[in-house]
Amino acid sequence: MRTVDEHRARILGTAAPLPVETIPLDRARGRVLASDIRSRWPVPLFDNSGMDGYAVHGADATVGAELRVVADVPAGSSLDPALGPGQAARIMTGAPVPTDADTVIPLEHTDLGTEVRADAPDRITVTTPPRPGAHIRRAGEDAEAGSVTVAAGTVLGPWQLSSAASAGHDTVDVHRSPRVAVVSTGSELIAPSARPLRGQIPESNSVLLAAAVASAGAEVVAVRTVADDEPALVTVLDGLDVDVVVLSGGASVGAFDVVKAVLDRTGSIEFGPVSMQPGKPQGFGVGDDGALYFCLPGNPVSVAVSFEMFVRPALLALAGRSDVDRPRVTRRAAVGWRTPPGRTQVLPVVFDDTTVRPATSGGSGSHLVSSLAVAQALAIVPADVERVDEGTSVEVMVLT
Repeated sequence: MRTVDEHRARILGTAAPLPVETIPLDRARGRVLASDIRSRWPVPLFDNSGMDGYAVHGADATVGAELRVVADVPAGSSLDPALGPGQAARIMTGAPVPTDADTVIPLEHTDLGTEVRADAPDRITVTTPPRPGAHIRRAGEDAEAGSVTVAAGTVLGPWQLSSAASAGHDTVDVHRSPRVAVVSTGSELIAPSARPLRGQIPESNSVLLAAAVASAGAEVVAVRTVADDEPALVTVLDGLDVDVVVLSGGASVGAFDVVKAVLDRTGSIEFGPVSMQPGKPQGFGVGDDGALYFCLPGNPVSVAVSFEMFVRPALLALAGRSDVDRPRVTRRAAVGWRTPPGRTQVLPVVFDDTTVRPATSGGSGSHLVSSLAVAQALAIVPADVERVDEGTSVEVMVLT
């Protein structure tokens, strides 16, 4: 059997970042920046006021000084009024500071306070003296023209997109999001709302995988459910135009495991056990169409664990992410539990600030689908650990 690390290394070795595309800022949230964003202009563009107040000569702004207001400078104004000794200009936040001024006195530091006035007053009296240069944001103090404001490799969120706009850009170069098809196989599968007959079960894997793919920032372009029928599966796969295909079910050695039967004959998709519980049957490879094929077991817990261990990191790598792993922490086991001999255990768990426990009381078997509804994390127990005892330190992959 391959180890978890060996299987994961093979996958990530093929998951190179997808090509670059240029898209508008309003479509770029969550995407990975492919090239540095450089400021087209200094940021700020000009010396501007950081407060609503009065632009003055700092030397004139002593306690009790009376200053004559000779101009009004709103935000967006191009005015540059001359200021002589003892004179001031009312100024709004973001407005350009007059060339003759070197300090801004906030409204509340004058005798008129923050009283709302349509027109500038004739005079003000200083009640609190400002420090020299106070409340002026200098041109270029945030970023010089040509400087990098957002570095390549950054995941673009609201703050980064705002920085790109401030730097004078309305488009960005990003790695393309992976286009993913989800295919759930099994003749026993029926629609969740249907009434199951003997041997039938509600189909849930496609729901799980489609939501997980979308949560990883990839684009779900097709969701299909196929019976255990080789020609039907071939027809579905031939109709896909995607970067990644994630199949669930039919990847083991059963007589009706159609995924293995169809894809194993291509020679490019390798099937084999991975020393992991749950999720031992795995298949992976690059298809003739260039897409990455992930062939996962059919049980929902095995599907969920396999996605987190193998598929999600690959989707992030394809999208250009360098940080493809979820955060991990160490907690002490609140209770003891059994581990599978010679296999890495990946167990859905709940945890708090100090301890961790299985998400259900039934153990670590992959049949415990109820664990998916409450799990906050996955405990990763190495293959050489024979049992987790109460108080043992356990590595935990945080999901929430």
